[in-house]
Amino acid sequence: MKKIISILLLGITIFTFAFSSPALAADAAKGAQIFSANCAACHAGGKNLVNAAKNLKKETLEKYGMYSAEAIIAQVTNGKNAMPAFKGRLKPDQIEDVAAYVLDKADKGW
Repeated sequence: MKKIISILLLGITIFTFAFSSPALAADAAKGAQIFSANCAACHAGGKNLVNAAKNLKKETLEKYGMYSAEAIIAQVTNGKNAMPAFKGRLKPDQIEDVAAYVLDKADKGW
């Protein structure tokens, strides 16, 4: 019986680690500085000066499938439409920090 329980617990542990998403060790405070220097020209206060309908407010991010760190990281890294790619300008950890900042501000209503 102990062997069955041990195997079951091991299986649950493996399943949990295999299918859980990794936590981002992002820093929203650093992200604020990076955002201010690189993003605020078009996105000050969570707005979008190029396309007002696609701002950084929580409802809008959810509407367009952008309310996750992964989606924001992909957008900032690769750019899209009028938004330039920051892949060559910012390091991956800086982009993660920006994503953390954007999500934090979106949660707080900008």
